[in-house]
Amino acid sequence: MRTIRALQSFNRVLVCTCPQPPSVRSWSVAQDKRFSSSSAERPIPGNSVLRHLTSKIKSTGPISVAEYMREVLTNPVTGYYVQNDMLGPDGDFITSPEISQIFGELLGIWCLSEWMGAGKPSHLQLVEFGPGRGSLISDVLRVFSQLSGALGGATVSVHLVEVSPKLSQIQAQCLSGDQSRVSASEDEPVYRQGTTAAGLPISWYRNLDDVPRGFSVYLAHEFFDALPIHKFQRTEKGWREVMVDVDPEEPDKLRFVIVPAPTLASTQLIQSDEKRQHVEVCPEGGVIVQRLANRIAGDGGAALIADYGHDGTKTDTFRGFKGHKLHDVLASPGSADLTADVDFSYLRKMAGAMVACMGPVSQRSFLKNMGIDTRLQVLLRNCADPSTRAQLIHGYDMLTNPAKMGERFQFFTMLNHIRLTGPEPKQPELGAKMAPVPRKAPAPLPVAGFSELGLS
Repeated sequence: MRTIRALQSFNRVLVCTCPQPPSVRSWSVAQDKRFSSSSAERPIPGNSVLRHLTSKIKSTGPISVAEYMREVLTNPVTGYYVQNDMLGPDGDFITSPEISQIFGELLGIWCLSEWMGAGKPSHLQLVEFGPGRGSLISDVLRVFSQLSGALGGATVSVHLVEVSPKLSQIQAQCLSGDQSRVSASEDEPVYRQGTTAAGLPISWYRNLDDVPRGFSVYLAHEFFDALPIHKFQRTEKGWREVMVDVDPEEPDKLRFVIVPAPTLASTQLIQSDEKRQHVEVCPEGGVIVQRLANRIAGDGGAALIADYGHDGTKTDTFRGFKGHKLHDVLASPGSADLTADVDFSYLRKMAGAMVACMGPVSQRSFLKNMGIDTRLQVLLRNCADPSTRAQLIHGYDMLTNPAKMGERFQFFTMLNHIRLTGPEPKQPELGAKMAPVPRKAPAPLPVAGFSELGLS
């Protein structure tokens, strides 16, 4: 009920909030298809990433897909994420927060709901992985500002995990304007600090280990899909790893090969009960999930992961995006984003018994459970501008239509076990007088988004 009241209060106080201009919150969706190792276009002559990769492969032999992704995306000198602002209409892809403000607002309600469900701790850390342009956390913070009364005296701080210096600058401008500063030394765990428009402290980190411990709500939207994956193929001789090699017939091209002998990855990363013929495994994602689970079990809190994904059913999902269109993953490395669907069944196994896991559920189900239909109607009733109304409806369709993002995106959460069971009742001390039978503790709040809120 408290979550429902929070959302109803939010709809009352934000009836006049208008979305960003259509030039910012618009996108086109490419149709889903796979690319093989054959290249549809010749690499750009003089491509420094390609030269580096071919030189490395010729020296040491084929490299794993994970190493290929790591070099292409996060190489500190030439990495795609390090060098580019890849988001927005002029970039290679647009994410849900850029499509509609409603997405971030509902995730803000989710964060508030989980803080309430945990007993309203005195301090809340909002932690986001890969914050993009800062649109999502900006929308979340607007909800917190509008519903500040619900927070009581609790303090809130913002912590962003971001490897791209270029994107961190864009995030800082979005969230704190000129109120941020870069650390004097590159070795500092906190490489940028500032203050949001609402006066909240905000810090930037390169990895999760540097984020302070404490009760936290973690958000990872389109983060895990960009982490490096290993690809494996089942053969007559057992599992073999798919690797990246130089095409012997065209030395300026790359190709996929199946290595003849087992590798350390193929012997260690495949689950014993695996039934598929082709598998993609993201060990880096598994490590991050284990660290999150450890923090949530020890400090309390919750993690919400939203991404392209499946529950252990898909096989070959590795693909590239350039200019909002699908792009051969091996062509012109460094010029396009690389991604693979998240295997939530693997993340669940990596989390183990330390936390309670829920999902994945489709983005359509999650947003509808969160009250997106009610929120849309509130905005439409208070918006007279035809172009803005059309944009709101278009954004809603993009987010929830099963043929667009509604079914392809999945939501998954990890929670402290106490969140679902409630704290253990205190036992009376030996020799103490019999106390009156206490009233039954209220049942834990339902987890928003993963069950219907019952909004009317």
